[in-house]
Amino acid sequence: MSMSVDGLSSYYLNNMASTSNSDKTEKLEQNLGSINVETAEDAELLEACKSFETYFVEQVFKEMKKTVHSSDDDGEYMQYFGDMLTEKYAEAVTDSGELGIAQILYESMKRNNITN
Repeated sequence: MSMSVDGLSSYYLNNMASTSNSDKTEKLEQNLGSINVETAEDAELLEACKSFETYFVEQVFKEMKKTVHSSDDDGEYMQYFGDMLTEKYAEAVTDSGELGIAQILYESMKRNNITN
């Protein structure tokens, strides 16, 4: 089966589009809501905290990007791939551990023994 570049890019945009903010929010809420701090393993709890930090940083980056307009942002392909890039930047910030929101949240949850 052969597909042209235009057909492939259309397929990718239509079927592989990144999840919307509301979908990401719901997924994050489910992830955080399903964790009981008393019974959760440390790795599971830390992963949930990292998910929150990544989401938070991504939203901050998106708001910052709104303050600067570039002609590169025009077009549906650039908007889509720009969102993917923003998501990857947020993941990189979280993975670096330099911001530390996930670690602070994790330590606070463990210390206060927060349960759902």
